[in-house]
Amino acid sequence: MAKVGLRKLVTFYVRFTPNYTAVGYYARRPFWRALKPAFTGQTWLVVGGSEGIGAAAARAAVAGGARVLVVARDAQKLRAFAASFERPERIATETADFSLQSEIRALLMRLQEQGVRIDVLVNNVGIQRHVQIMTAEGFESSFATNLQGHYLFTRELLDRGLLHDDAVVIEVSSGGMYNHPLVVADLNKTGSGYLGVRAYGLAKRAQVVLTRYWRERYAGTRRSFYVMHPGWVDTASVGRSMPRFRKILRPILRSHEQGADTIVWLAATRPPQANLESIWFDRKERPVHIYAHTPKSPDKAADLVAFLEANSRREAPAPSEPAAPP
Repeated sequence: MAKVGLRKLVTFYVRFTPNYTAVGYYARRPFWRALKPAFTGQTWLVVGGSEGIGAAAARAAVAGGARVLVVARDAQKLRAFAASFERPERIATETADFSLQSEIRALLMRLQEQGVRIDVLVNNVGIQRHVQIMTAEGFESSFATNLQGHYLFTRELLDRGLLHDDAVVIEVSSGGMYNHPLVVADLNKTGSGYLGVRAYGLAKRAQVVLTRYWRERYAGTRRSFYVMHPGWVDTASVGRSMPRFRKILRPILRSHEQGADTIVWLAATRPPQANLESIWFDRKERPVHIYAHTPKSPDKAADLVAFLEANSRREAPAPSEPAAPP
């Protein structure tokens, strides 16, 4: 079994390292047209934008003339990020923990009260846990952050009219989704069967399927929905969740700006998509399956959305009563 595991690991790195690292980025870049995005007059909202890929996308948007609203859970990081700009009027910040639906709803109320209308939404926030952590609302935290929060926020922005009629929504997934089919029943898996890397991969696969749902639902409108993956990027999150991976590959991992490149390109060009379900990587539409087992899921987009919708209506568990004094 150890030999099989080692062989699988070696095969994985041999196959994907040249493609997903900076090696692949530099190999493809000479064939791209120069991108000089014009975002003047646009309002962007980047969730998970205080550092890493989200921060790089926000900086590119500001450089292109946009006003950017950055959302993250760490107020101190948000203040430091906003202070790093020469044009602070182009940056606004909001604090919200996307593992908690109550905080997402409070954020939505603030945006509505401010009269915000969004041209580009980047759902970038994501975490990978090694151990199972439950939220105060009774969800596994990586599922809540990586998927449930994305669904609730996007649905509410649409329903409340906070996205412009020609807005673009970009989900930031991961190449990790390629290892997993859609398994709705395991998306909020808790208990002894929890495995952090699987929970992450399942949520990232579900982001792809959810984007298909949005494309179907809003087909014929001027709104655009894309899901992309940034390749292997040297982010603080990768360092926290995959320290060995980062240590081995750090010299060739992508920069934050390289990871954000396709986000900015999609927002600037809004290309037609040939297939209903695709993932964009390095400015090109790519297949969503590379292994034979992942398309075989009996679950469909409708099953996923029904599950997420039911969760969005779920009440948080009541706080437990303090024990009576002896």
